[in-house]
Amino acid sequence: MTDPDVFRAIADPTRRQIMALLAGGDLRVSDIASRFDMSRPAVSKHLALLESAQLIRVERQGREAINCLNPDGLKPVAEWLTFFSQFWDDKLLKLKQAVEGSDD
Repeated sequence: MTDPDVFRAIADPTRRQIMALLAGGDLRVSDIASRFDMSRPAVSKHLALLESAQLIRVERQGREAINCLNPDGLKPVAEWLTFFSQFWDDKLLKLKQAVEGSDD
């Protein structure tokens, strides 16, 4: 149904914070690293995992790597959540019908 790499990527709070930063605009690795209390190589590892999960894209501008959010990468998560949302809607509707039917 979904790519497990996406869930692995968003499971980490640091990677979610990085995605939130990139939602505000494209950033270089150094710009992202300056906002975290970790080394640049550690941030690069998080970025590599986000890229492999297709949650970000990396565009080269000369020697700089510009990181961009790829919102389409979250579609599998949205689809997964929609499935369970419908599941619970159905369960709650059946419960409502059962409760309302027992008053007769």
